[in-house]
Amino acid sequence: MRPHLMRELVPAPPPIVHNQFAEVRELFNRFVVPSYGRFELALSHGAGSYVWDVAGKRYLDLGGGIAVCALGHSDPEITEALVEQSRKLVHVSNLYFQEPQGRLAQRLVGHLAPGKVFFCNSGAEANEGLYKLARKFGHDEGRFEVITAVDSFHGRTLAGIAATGQEKVKKGFEPIIPGFRHVPFNDLEAMREAVSPSTAAILVEGIQGEGGVTPATAGYLLGLRKLCDEKRILLLVDAVQCGHFRTGRFQSFQRVLEGIPGAEQFLPDGISMAKSLGGGFPIAAFWVREEAHGVKLCDALGAGTHGTTFGGTPLGCAVALKVLDVIERDRLADHVRTTGDLLKARITKLSEDHPGVVKSARGLGFMLGIELQDRSRIRAFSASDKPASIQFVNRLHEAGVLTIPSGNQIARLLPALNLPRSQAEEGMDVIEGLVKSLA
Repeated sequence: MRPHLMRELVPAPPPIVHNQFAEVRELFNRFVVPSYGRFELALSHGAGSYVWDVAGKRYLDLGGGIAVCALGHSDPEITEALVEQSRKLVHVSNLYFQEPQGRLAQRLVGHLAPGKVFFCNSGAEANEGLYKLARKFGHDEGRFEVITAVDSFHGRTLAGIAATGQEKVKKGFEPIIPGFRHVPFNDLEAMREAVSPSTAAILVEGIQGEGGVTPATAGYLLGLRKLCDEKRILLLVDAVQCGHFRTGRFQSFQRVLEGIPGAEQFLPDGISMAKSLGGGFPIAAFWVREEAHGVKLCDALGAGTHGTTFGGTPLGCAVALKVLDVIERDRLADHVRTTGDLLKARITKLSEDHPGVVKSARGLGFMLGIELQDRSRIRAFSASDKPASIQFVNRLHEAGVLTIPSGNQIARLLPALNLPRSQAEEGMDVIEGLVKSLA
């Protein structure tokens, strides 16, 4: 056989991977800004809720890219949507109309209430839009202030860190942009006392994610709505992490308020969305209520007041539409509720059986937190200065499960919305085994 035919018929040998992790890490050390504290893992590929590292080790991913991978990894229907749309239009300027963006806005409005949607690229950008909405709403009366909650997280932009109720994210970036104040979460009286003549809006998360997987209470949400109506200010919800069916309803506040008398008509004035919206493709949005306080709020940001180059591209919107299609067709909201209840029950049982390691279970649906004891109380962790959350997550890595730390004592479960029940049980078996060994 001629040599050139041999080259065509015989595939190249696979690369040697024994030292590939070191090579990948070195690339990051040399060329990537060191703004993340990364775990000692280099991932190669994934399928469903499993991922593999460059050495071939398999992990069950219960972190979901921090609540992003709504349908897991390498979902064939997302791939099909990407390929099909890429053959038509990938990007056009927002100077023109295009159908996928209009259809996606229609679908999102349909899950909420009359209003309109602005598309962008990230949760931080979606929140930036809400800050601008608040300022535009209050401008003529000299109102500009947004009150948020202690332990909240609203992004890493300069306005995002000003809005975030965690001092650690502000360090080194002073002077902080004025116009934001923080009060304790789930404390309605503190919020009432904080409202001033300059206040234009209140911004809260339905469930604080980075702040420890802490849900808002029903009374708090209803009280905030009443307060905003009384003071003629906007009620805004950051649903970047807790939204898009993660709790078993489209929005977490809908789940929190289920069955509560008088809650049927509850509605914020604006909601930011991202993460699971695109199932891994970068797309974000904020929804604005049609009318609020006698103002056509959804038209407040008119032409020239806000914009984006890449927001709402045909490609991103086609993927987000497909994610919605699959969630609705496969009744994933119901699946998240039942399987999430199972996971939470098992975490609660761990806290009862091993209180020296696990304090409590937190959250709803597929946004759950395992609250750990302080590292000083867990013998295996006490010798290290790393927080209990980091040490716990690292131990799970060794056992082949990915989870996400939150603060010093919370390990988060934020899996794909289509995580099979058998894999949920598999993950909890590993977690239970680790807790028992620590106890």
